[in-house]
Amino acid sequence: MKRMALVASVSLVLVAAGMGWSQTGQPDIRIAMIAKSRANPVFGAAHRGAQDAAKSLSAKFGIRVEVAILTPDREDTGLQLEAIAKAVRSRVHAILIAPTDAARVAPAIDQAVEAGVAVMTFDNDAPESKRFAHYGPNDVAVGERVMGELAKQVGGSGKVALLAGNRDAANLRARAKGVQKAAANLAAIELIGPFYHEETAHVAAGEMLRVNEAHPDLKGWAVLGGWPLFRSSQSLALLDDLARRKLKVVCVDALPEQLVYVDKGLAVLLAQPVYDWGTVGVTTIVDKLYRKAAVPERIEMDLVRVAPDNLVEWAGRLRDWGFQIDPSAYQ
Repeated sequence: MKRMALVASVSLVLVAAGMGWSQTGQPDIRIAMIAKSRANPVFGAAHRGAQDAAKSLSAKFGIRVEVAILTPDREDTGLQLEAIAKAVRSRVHAILIAPTDAARVAPAIDQAVEAGVAVMTFDNDAPESKRFAHYGPNDVAVGERVMGELAKQVGGSGKVALLAGNRDAANLRARAKGVQKAAANLAAIELIGPFYHEETAHVAAGEMLRVNEAHPDLKGWAVLGGWPLFRSSQSLALLDDLARRKLKVVCVDALPEQLVYVDKGLAVLLAQPVYDWGTVGVTTIVDKLYRKAAVPERIEMDLVRVAPDNLVEWAGRLRDWGFQIDPSAYQ
């Protein structure tokens, strides 16, 4: 896998060191991981999964697998494009990326592939690009499942709202389509939205509070990502508002800060095993580049329903992934 000429090794070691590569020698497989935003905790879990997988696979195969995290501090397609260019200049062997805007990122993915870099996507796909594989859920089916669960939570009737995140993210648009498709088949359900927003906890929670105030007859929320349930200056206000209005929430993702909503009977969470974005991504890249194995183009992620009956078990899983959480708090 070592494709560099010896004469270039010194300069590349310096470039790699700036990205976080080991300075004791070049690894056999160098992977740049570019998620959407360091501000989103789900991608922190994915980063950990990738680095844990690299360590495990290095020991298993007797090779050096290293992962450099090039995820931007905030969600910004331009910053992702800069990260891809940086990775290619540093002659990584592969890029593992969750594109913020697949249409804008696809040409950069193609350029990376043409430069000899294998590219795999996760979370949000770029199917029109030359990426070799994608790992993530069937997003239309996710939306349908969210709506079906929410209909049960609100007793099968009433007005519910759809919180949809970044309108440029194809995976979220597909989830929204699934919610709308399922709602259209439920005659007693009135769906409003989708409400798009910046994917930060503060903005997402604020949008829910705004819509709650504008629609006092609202009964629940279909939330396509975990954003509003993370800790922010608005989170306590949202928690109180949901409880006061007796609203039900069905939300994708289930990280520690979100579990209080389950514990208080306000939410059912459909958890993406976000740690596996990293483990499955890095393992698939190693399978392709080192083992020369045939890998499927689409690897589907199964979501886990998190409700009061399995809250302690799920909290233990998060703890095992490295989160600071005490499962006994939910017993």
